[in-house]
Amino acid sequence: MMTTSNNSFVAIFSLLLLSSMQCHAQLSSTFYDRTCPTALTTIRTSIRQAVSSERRMAASLIRLHFHDCFVQGCDASILLDETPTIVSEKTALPNLGSARGYGIIDDAKRELEKTCPGIVSCADILAVAARDASTLVGGPSWTVKLGRRDSTTASHTLAETDLPGPFDPLDRIVSGFANKGLSTRDMVALSGAHSIGQAQCFLFRDRIYSNGTDIDAGFASTRRRQCPQEDQNGNLAPLDLVTPNQLDNNYYKNLIQRKGLLQSDQVLLSGGSTDSIVTEYSNNPRTFASDFAAAMIKMGDISPLTGQNGIIRTVCGAIN
Repeated sequence: MMTTSNNSFVAIFSLLLLSSMQCHAQLSSTFYDRTCPTALTTIRTSIRQAVSSERRMAASLIRLHFHDCFVQGCDASILLDETPTIVSEKTALPNLGSARGYGIIDDAKRELEKTCPGIVSCADILAVAARDASTLVGGPSWTVKLGRRDSTTASHTLAETDLPGPFDPLDRIVSGFANKGLSTRDMVALSGAHSIGQAQCFLFRDRIYSNGTDIDAGFASTRRRQCPQEDQNGNLAPLDLVTPNQLDNNYYKNLIQRKGLLQSDQVLLSGGSTDSIVTEYSNNPRTFASDFAAAMIKMGDISPLTGQNGIIRTVCGAIN
């Protein structure tokens, strides 16, 4: 026969289990079906226009969602502008001068406010935009769970500590993703987003002038043409030289040829725990695509504000 204390324990455990399930249950792909049935098509139209006028914007939008989710969860904190009470994440080192696409999210929000005022969160727009951006450059699609709400705070400090850096060693990258509930395999799959987009010269200069054994000499020579040892810090180079505007598994093929642009890319194939995953993705585009989609869904689940938490911002850069 169960004692009263045991009954209490079971009741508390059931409540805890229910609340943890509700956290994810509140995110649902049908969240706006009744309140804003045109939400997804409205966002898609904005993203399609942006990517058709500049293919690189697809990479920027995927990165924006990633940089949002890794800093206090997927809550659109990255979009908040500087105010007397908010130290913006936009000016944190990983974002300053490189994070872009804010205006595209603002455009989508402006359109949504015309048809469904006060309904669709900026955090959800970021999540949907990342998915749409992927599909528009040949990458996988996935069903986006919705129902995130927007934060009333930002964290410049966490943006400087929690986002992976281009010079990080493998163990630090692995632990950084693990801290967000993402596996090593998730991390390697998500790194495949570097199949599109560009990086600034100062982020890969040390690597291309290192004469290291982990970089192809011809590749280094090609990259030096646009990235001198002094100055020209902002000169851009594609992260994937072969298919720079196509989200595909070519990123992993590059790593096998020692043609990863950033140190944090090439470190995925450096005799460590991730080598076998890189090899697998280089040989199996379908496996990469399905793992990338699954990892993006998982990343979109990081600490969302749901229910009564957070707000729905009217303008993404400001608290109502």
